[in-house]
Amino acid sequence: MNEVVVLTPERILEVTEDVLRRFGLAKATVVDVARALDVSHGSVYRHFPSKQSLRQAVAKRWLERVSAPLTKIAEGAGPAPARLECWLRTLCLAKQKKLLEDPEMFATYLTLANEACVVVKAHKEGLADQIAGILADGVKQGAFHVADAKATARAILDAISRYYHPAHSEEWKDPDLAVRFEVLLALLLRGLEAPRKR
Repeated sequence: MNEVVVLTPERILEVTEDVLRRFGLAKATVVDVARALDVSHGSVYRHFPSKQSLRQAVAKRWLERVSAPLTKIAEGAGPAPARLECWLRTLCLAKQKKLLEDPEMFATYLTLANEACVVVKAHKEGLADQIAGILADGVKQGAFHVADAKATARAILDAISRYYHPAHSEEWKDPDLAVRFEVLLALLLRGLEAPRKR
């Protein structure tokens, strides 16, 4: 007896990623996804009303996977400076690792992310909120001196964009990149330190 597989949005997104990997973003269609799922393309459209909405959902899913370990760090306990350093390293390494491990899929996701502006904007806001939370903890702990946590969080993301933003991925081949990142990280952490009481 054949096992009936329930068609869920998650299942469609998994298969869409496989289809994108096989055919590339330019050639992959909703019909290809439906064929791989062994359903009609109308069944896919019941979950995702357009090709654009399917592509946005794929980009969102990828960005959520990048964010998952960051959320754990942001919501964790411990000294805020150590958490912030760990968070920043994790963000940059995650993006660079994805490029090294799967350059074709990385290029696909870069294009998808550029198309899905609303999804990317929400992702960036989420990242800024996580940093702001760590900064606020740091202020409570007496470790950081920050007047506006959200504005500072956005400034930190701007400062490190070269090390995590896909638009700079060609620069990640620079052999001096790691050293430059360490210098920037030390500078940021030092700049956030609360003044010592005399």
